[in-house]
Amino acid sequence: MKSNRLAVAVASLLLCSVPAFAVPPASSGNPASADSGASHDNGQTETLVQRLMQPMSSTTEGTVTVEGKSIAYKAVAGTLVIHGNGVKESTPEVAMGYFAYFKQGADASKRPITFIYNGGPGSSTMWLHMGAWGPKRVVTNDDTHTPAAPYQIVNNDYSLLDASDLVFIDMPGTGFGRLLQQGKNEAEQAKDRKELAKQIWGVDGDGQAFAQFINQFLTRYNRWNSPKYLFGESYGTTRSAVLAGILELQDNIDLNGVILQSQILNFNLSVDGPHADPGVDMPYVLALPTYAATAWYHKRLPKFDNGKLGPLLEQVIHFAKTDYEQALQAGSTLDAAKRNEVAEKLQDYTGLPASYWLKADLRVSGGMFEHRLQNDTDTTTGRLDSRFSGPSMDPMSKGSEYDPQSAAISSAYISAFNDYVRKDLKFGQDMNYRPDVYGAGDFHWDMKHRAPGSRRAREGSLNVMGDLAAAMKYNPDLKVMMNGGFYDLATPFYTAIYELQHLPIPERLEKNITYAFYPSGHMIYANIPSLKQEHDNVVKFIQSTDNQGNGQ
Repeated sequence: MKSNRLAVAVASLLLCSVPAFAVPPASSGNPASADSGASHDNGQTETLVQRLMQPMSSTTEGTVTVEGKSIAYKAVAGTLVIHGNGVKESTPEVAMGYFAYFKQGADASKRPITFIYNGGPGSSTMWLHMGAWGPKRVVTNDDTHTPAAPYQIVNNDYSLLDASDLVFIDMPGTGFGRLLQQGKNEAEQAKDRKELAKQIWGVDGDGQAFAQFINQFLTRYNRWNSPKYLFGESYGTTRSAVLAGILELQDNIDLNGVILQSQILNFNLSVDGPHADPGVDMPYVLALPTYAATAWYHKRLPKFDNGKLGPLLEQVIHFAKTDYEQALQAGSTLDAAKRNEVAEKLQDYTGLPASYWLKADLRVSGGMFEHRLQNDTDTTTGRLDSRFSGPSMDPMSKGSEYDPQSAAISSAYISAFNDYVRKDLKFGQDMNYRPDVYGAGDFHWDMKHRAPGSRRAREGSLNVMGDLAAAMKYNPDLKVMMNGGFYDLATPFYTAIYELQHLPIPERLEKNITYAFYPSGHMIYANIPSLKQEHDNVVKFIQSTDNQGNGQ
């Protein structure tokens, strides 16, 4: 990997870094139960690996009330078997887990279907499942640490089941899915797993695996003629750009829409570690509006404490793309008077002292801002959602050392999901649901990417803007919706706007892109009023693009 900053961005992009959640054995007649067997280094048993070589599923029924409307649904929890990139076409290589919800009594040929996934890379999709769009939702505090168990699991008043059938897909290696290593002994299995990991865990291998999953799912559930949507969060938006290109150009599957939440398409623009790339200044410019929103939320802006956020952001965006960007571009030629003037303005807009901005050469990374904003009280500001705060691990460090929002909600999501999936969906007894693969010693993400039309894979900083643009040009009716939170320091909202406004597409296709913003963070749904707003906006988007007008 050529760019150190890229490594920092990828390592820190994960939705929540949490340990694998071990589930104690329980007896059940569930078809997804696994008998005990010899344990391997990756935590699997021989019996489980053998069972995962074939699709598994458990079907249940339920009812959800969405904004006062009762919807009966069928739920299917299961796994499908994927054959990688076709290198070993006849050999099962990956079992991918999924949770599908189908509205009862609907015409499947007309009913929209949305494929949903989180990011990481390396995260399962339990977050969007239990926080945003599934029929059940875990209750967490809005901007403070959620107390320990017991947690509340409630009817989700804003599930997307009123507009679309839903398929939550777990990335290979997460959830109940696994890499399916072959071999007669542990040494052969370890070697095969290493090869599978290299093939699957990467930008292109992951995209192909998801494409194969969707193709299989459409056949298995007879959904080829349904209006189709992709919904990705965080790295899931990166995946959506790659996946849309594969489905459109390779598989000739026209999508009705691609819905992006907390978007990152060009990793050169990440504010997590731009200091590793001297001369690349746009990350600082594009993150400034989020710095201002965060400082305003925590009442660190005396000149704006009594004002509204909207007018402040308008001022900051104008300053960012004029005086601030010009000052950074000037580099060492910027005269002292102008440097001091810009630093004073940055103090007004961010709450960080002008002296700090001057010492930082007017360039403050996301981690520096998170650590410094409230450091007078030994407090670290959240990264995924900067409304959250927590005690600083080390008040003397240069940057933040953990994310308070991740610490505040991870236990609730993991505990609630493991309870729900077994009690309500009747799936996974005696199996281990992995929220992520970060604890796997062999996990490494290959960032090389071969963009549409390219002859070879490109190394270095990842940029998939061209993939989304290619999908939009191949299918000029494809609509794109961007959703962003004002308090997201992981993928700042203004960065997402910049990316979409710089897609290499004809001017006439720009009208296919819509934008929506919320007073929340990376996980927009952590704030319930924002969840309602996003639900209503996404429903309108689906109903306006499903080519039948009402999403039914």
